[in-house]
Amino acid sequence: MDAVPVAYAEFGQTLAFTERTLSAVLRAHLAERGVEPETWYALKLTAAGAPAVPRSALVRDLEGSRGLNPDAVRALLGRLADEGLLTGDADVVLTEEGRAVFEELRDHVLGATRRLLGQFDRADVETTVRTLKAIVRRAQEDAVPA
Repeated sequence: MDAVPVAYAEFGQTLAFTERTLSAVLRAHLAERGVEPETWYALKLTAAGAPAVPRSALVRDLEGSRGLNPDAVRALLGRLADEGLLTGDADVVLTEEGRAVFEELRDHVLGATRRLLGQFDRADVETTVRTLKAIVRRAQEDAVPA
């Protein structure tokens, strides 16, 4: 059997530590605005699906998040609707207020992202993003039964 490259052996643990650290940074950064990461994620997913995102897709993506079960997702979407940030039944859209909140949060988060990633060569960051996306696609393909 061929030797496993060190980078392969370290990849999973490094990725897990990175995710844990960046999640903590995001949580602290959003807390400056009194926002939970789940709220940010729901607004971001909805904005990404503009002009509307199918509720079923939004629910599926949110339920795939750590700490969000079906009851928590239902409560989250209900709260965001009650706060006037989201609207819609089969398709969910950001309200005008929801778009404004999302854009303010996006700018706030991107400021922290720029500070963190700005110290690295942009080409390295772009390669990392492409590689991680390709890994996700491949893992999803491998997980689908033939």
